[in-house]
This record gives sequence, structure tokens and C-alpha cells, in this order.
Amino acid sequence: MRKTLSLIPLSLFLISLFFSCASVSPLTTPPDSFPLRAAVPGELVPQWESFAPGIDYVEGRTGKPRLAFWALRVDLSNPDLEFVVNGDTRSTTISGFVRDYDCIAGINATPFAPVSAVVGEDRTIVGIAVADGFLAAPPNPRFDALVFYQDGSAAIVNQGDLDAETLANIRNALGGFFVVLRDGAIPDRLLAPDTRRAARHPRSAAGLSADGKTLYLLAIDGRRLGSVGATEEEIGVILKRLGADDGLNFDGGGSTALVLRYPDGKIRPVNIPIHDLIPGKERAVAACLGIRTY
Repeated sequence: MRKTLSLIPLSLFLISLFFSCASVSPLTTPPDSFPLRAAVPGELVPQWESFAPGIDYVEGRTGKPRLAFWALRVDLSNPDLEFVVNGDTRSTTISGFVRDYDCIAGINATPFAPVSAVVGEDRTIVGIAVADGFLAAPPNPRFDALVFYQDGSAAIVNQGDLDAETLANIRNALGGFFVVLRDGAIPDRLLAPDTRRAARHPRSAAGLSADGKTLYLLAIDGRRLGSVGATEEEIGVILKRLGADDGLNFDGGGSTALVLRYPDGKIRPVNIPIHDLIPGKERAVAACLGIRTY
């Protein structure tokens, strides 16, 4: 029995090493231009590849710190795209959400409790969630949110500003944690020394261009050898390099998953979710953001 148990740490190390080296690119691209590589986040120059009409994709790596990230660039003015939020408070994996809501892509968004990998459990959503005009969870003025209005525009706002009149004009909304990019600048709070803000985790995030016409969705891996996780400041830097002017930190950690529906119909994450220290295991999350195509 002691000999069997002694092999467990080695097995876990080998699994982690495999996933740190695995290639998960969903697209066929020239090896000299994809995936994107840079020494540090501030030197990233995105080279977007078309994934679907109105949706571009990029995968990137940085060396200092070691980060792996995946991102979508979405044309908000494209009439063939529809944004979807699940208004059900029962838990789902992102892969299950993309399948059940017939999406081409999906990402986790809202903080929630409790945390588990069990699908179908009741979740308490921390912050706002609006699904096609239905208020699934009320605003939490402590946090910020990504909002899609009835007129087709979008914004990243503080949830404390979402009064009854404003809510009536919202089609979809998803709360996150805090803004990590505003008007093209990293917020001052992230530039002051703070061990909590400097903590490294897997991250999910959203960004908007200065003209409000382009949405960016970002997933950054963490807790594995090939990607140590990003700080809040680094989320903002990467979003800015991708083209965003405003950026919002969604729920992260073991919840982080960016899922695509591939041309062959298969649905799977582009990143490597890690729940309960198990690489590839998706957490059952709360409200998610999906994209449908017509």
C-alpha cells in the first residue's frame, strides 16, 4: 500500500507536465505566426485568425511571467451574432452551457456559491445576471458588470449605477468582480502594492473597444507549469494589447473556461480548466455568456 501511495505525487507531476506542454490550438495557422508569443504581456501584438463570421481568435504565450491565454474578438454590430445568458440558477459546465444553448462559444462570468463540479445544483449568483430581459440575480453595488442594452450597445459599468430605469433597458448583463482597464489605462488601485491584487490565478475577463463596437473575451490559465496565472494588472495589460479600452475581471480560478464549438461539431474548452487540482476538469458554474450564430 505504501508503495502505491508513493507513486501518486509522481503521477500528478507527470499529468501536470503533460498539460503544461499540450497544444490546444483549434485552428490551422502558420507556425511562425501562431500561437502568439511575447517576452512580457506588454509586448503582445495580436495576430487574429477568423473563427466564424464576426468572431476572431488568438492564442498567446508570454515568458515572464509564464502565461498561456486564449481570446475572442467579437463584432458587436454583426447582425448574425446573438448573445446569450443562462437565466437559470442551476449549475452548469461551460461545455454543457454551449451545448444546451446552441452556442458557438461560451465563457464563465459571475461569481457564485457554493463551489463544486456537480451539475444541476442551485447556485447563489453574486452580482447581477440578466438573461434576455429577465433579472435572474440583482446588482451588487460592490462589483462591476458587462451590460448589453436593448439598443445593441454594450458597456462595462458599476453595478451600483444600475437602477430600475436602467435595468428596464438591459437585454443581457453579467456581473464580475472589478474593472481592470478603464479608458485604456490600468486603474490606480492595481498599481499600488497589495498582495491580494498581485495574487496569480486562472482568469476569465471581458473587454470593450473604445468605440463600443468590439467585445473581447479572454481566458488565462493558471495553477500549472506552463501557465502560472495572472494578476489583475496583467489581465488589464493583455486586454489592452488585444484592443480593449475597458476591461472587467470575471470569476476565475477553477471556474475559468473558454469553450468553442468546432467545425466538426465537437465542443470543448480551448484552455485547460483545473477544478480540484484535476487538469481538464470543468467546474459547474453559474451565469455564463454565450454567442450564437444565425
